[in-house]
This record gives sequence, structure tokens and C-alpha cells, in this order.
Amino acid sequence: MTNTRSSQQIFVSGATGYIGGRLIPRLLEAGYRVRSFARSEHKLQSRPWAKHPRNTIVSGSIEEEKKLTESMQGCEAAYYLVHSMMAAGSEYRNRDRDLAATFSRAASSAGVKRIIYLGGLGETGECLSEHLTSRRETERELARSGVPVTVFRAAMIIGSGSASFEILRYLVERLPVMVTPRWVNTECQPIAIENVLHYLVRCLETKETIGQTLDIGGAEVMNYRAMMRTMAESRGLRTRLVLPVPILTPKLSSLWIHLVTPISHRIARPLAEGLRNRVVCRDQRAATLMPQNLLTVKEAIDVALGNRIAETSWSDAGPIPGDPDWAGGKVYLDRREVLVGSPPDEVYRAVCCIGGSHGWYAADGLWKLRGLLDRLIGGPGLRRGRRDPETVAYGEALDFWRVTGVEPGRKLELRAEMKLPGIAELSFEIKPVESNPEACRLIQSARFKPKGLSGILYWCLVSPLHRIVFNGMLRGIKRSAEEKKRANAQLPGPLGSNPTGS
Repeated sequence: MTNTRSSQQIFVSGATGYIGGRLIPRLLEAGYRVRSFARSEHKLQSRPWAKHPRNTIVSGSIEEEKKLTESMQGCEAAYYLVHSMMAAGSEYRNRDRDLAATFSRAASSAGVKRIIYLGGLGETGECLSEHLTSRRETERELARSGVPVTVFRAAMIIGSGSASFEILRYLVERLPVMVTPRWVNTECQPIAIENVLHYLVRCLETKETIGQTLDIGGAEVMNYRAMMRTMAESRGLRTRLVLPVPILTPKLSSLWIHLVTPISHRIARPLAEGLRNRVVCRDQRAATLMPQNLLTVKEAIDVALGNRIAETSWSDAGPIPGDPDWAGGKVYLDRREVLVGSPPDEVYRAVCCIGGSHGWYAADGLWKLRGLLDRLIGGPGLRRGRRDPETVAYGEALDFWRVTGVEPGRKLELRAEMKLPGIAELSFEIKPVESNPEACRLIQSARFKPKGLSGILYWCLVSPLHRIVFNGMLRGIKRSAEEKKRANAQLPGPLGSNPTGS
């Protein structure tokens, strides 16, 4: 089977998008050769799978039919993973139709044997939202040239970076009380991104899917109110009070989403319109033809939130390349930098002295107050100190921090274990200055991922103090490293020289 797959060239449009960015590595892992197509070649080159020996990068626009036809030459199948929801008003419908028609003609001219499209699940008929109606029109345009089309229709996709999932996450995290439209009681059959990718890959070797329209969903059907309750449970938040009212239109809903979340109202509007439609699988043909373990809503949310991965950094559990910048939940960042007139190893040693009896180079009174408050509410405070006054190792406690990353001479990463309404991380990165080996840049980054509205308020309250605490810490590390360098320069023997010669 692997030899057969390796002889097949698969074309993937939308290669830098949410689905495409996850699909391509799955196809490569399965043994297929992939032709990754996107508008920006530079953006494609940044993907971890870009230089895979079976991956070929092709840049261009779906609108350029001649270039698109040339790019598809020799491909057995072509994935159409392009949507235009960012267009103003209903313009995205017209643009989607035009792009789909161009793609269909190019696939036919290039001799592609089948097109695979991921669309939207929903009841049939004239009552579909504009968003879902556009998906149906796209299906028809893709089939117009005669190339067989496999259509997968999915409801909400549960995964970091999925717009509908991120809206759900942000609303639940930020609003203890929610006034919602009546669609909160609409039934939905969400599906985990892992399950979607399984179907998209397996259909290539499942001939019965050619030319078929298949509904795909997860293991459960529930309304959006129940999903909000499940999200709150997975995030460790109190049950949210949901108050449905009949007066909120899709336009008002999208503006409210735009205000409360980082997601643009231009994306939220068509999604909000689609929420009024019941989106449940009408049959189980996809699950029968391509069996797999379908995750429940709770299981899918836990995977998306990263709850199943212990002791990971945010970069490990967070969005993969290709996700929009609002994926993974809001993370606040306080980044500061200073030029140090000392080599990286010396600066790293100074960084490793923080905490314990040495203190934090500045504002020790504020650190002690924070430690006392933490102990009063059940946290470790500063009482744990540190094992060694000068060296640190992975996994060690350092006051109310835990060492989560150690790269000698380059980086130290800490994760807070104090009582917080969120997750906090503090890192120090040391970068050499190419023009001066006796100097380097010290970059200090404080990251905070809030948990609910209380986490956002906490960050707003403490961030004014960062100027005192973090600027002072940077200056203290710089001063310590440079003083150590001067002291070493004055020592006789191999550690330095005696400037007087005596």
C-alpha cells in the first residue's frame, strides 16, 4: 500500500490554512507525495513539513486558472480547502462560487481524477443560512466540470484555531453571565479535528467515497448551551449563566463576539447566522466506510485545550503553524530586552542566581509581599527557596516557580506554581551579538494565559508593577554580569591579566 501511495501526487489548496496546515503532514506521514499550493511561498516555507522530500511547494492564486492547471498536472486528487468568509457582506458567496468554478475547470483540464471538499453540515432546504447556502453553492460549482467530488459536511470543528471553537472558548472564559440569541438551544454534532483529518486522509483509499456527499460528526449531539457548560467544566470554571433572548440578531451577535473575543465580526457574522440551523448527521455512511474512534465533545475539548498533556510549555500545547493569531486562547506578553557588555555564559550564570536567598535583583519587597499573599491563599510562597545558590536544573523548584526549560548559556524557562487565575511563565533568552563576542542581548518574557474574567482582571492589576519589577531585574542581571566580567579581567593567571605587570 505504501508503494502505491508514494506514486500518487496529491494537490492541496489552502496549504497554509487551518485544515490544510494539519492535513499535509498527515498525508506525508501516510506515504503520499503532496503538492502544497498557497498564495504565499514564503509562508509555506516556514512550515515544519515544508522541506519534506515528498512535499513540493507551489505558490499562486486560485483565480489564475492557467497557473492552477499547470500546478495540478500529474495529480491524482485535489483538496479544495479555500473559503472567503472575510469578504464584506454577502460578497463572499459570489467569490466562493467563482473560485470553486475556476478550481473545477483547472482540475478537469489537468486530468485530476477526483476533488475532495470540506463543507458545512446542515439541513437541506431554503431555510439555510447564507453561510451554509454558500457551502452548497460551492459543492455544485466544484462538480460542474464533471470531475467526481467527495464532499464532507461537518458542523463545528473542535480544535485550537477553529473559528467557531475559539468563539465558544473565549465567550465561556470571559463571561460568567451570557445573554445569547435563541440559537443557544440549537442542536449540533461537533467533531474533533483529529476525526476530520482521519476522514480526509482515509477517503483517498476508500473508492466508495468517490462522488459522494458524506455527513461527518462526533460521538454526541448536544445544543450550544450544553457545549458551553462542557467548556466551562474543562477549563475548571464555574457553570456559566446563559440567558437566551429573542432580540439578538446575527449582526448584533457578531458585533458582540467582535467586542468580547479577538475574532473579527467579518468572520463571526456568517458563523452566527449559521448557528440557527440544526447541524446533525443524517446518516452514518462515513463512519461505516472509514471507521475510527469518534471523540465525545468533552474528550475533543480536552484535547484541544491540551489538558491531556502534562508539564508542557505553551508552545507545545498551543496552536500549530497555520493557526490564526487568536487561536489557543489569549496570552498576554510582557517582553523586555537589554544589551549586556558581558559574554553569554556570564549572563546565563547571573540569570541562574535569581530567587532563594539571593533575591530577584530588584523590588525584593514586592516579591516578598507576593510570596506572603500566596501562602495566605494556600500557595507555596517563597518558602521553598532553591536547591543550589548558583545552578539550576530542569524540574527544580525555585521559590514559587518550577524550572521547565534549561539551555546552558542560552535560555532559562520558569513556570509559576503560585495560586493564580491562569498560567504564568517567565523566560530569559540570551542572544550573542555577532559584532562583539564580549556582549549579548538578554530578552526577558513574561507570559500569562488568563483563566476566565478574573485572570484578565489580575493581569490588568499587576501589569503596572512590571515596569518596576522586570526592568529592575534586567538592570540587576546586567550589572551583576558586567561586574563579574570586570572582576575576572583583573585576576592574574589564566582567568585574567594584571594590567600593571607586577
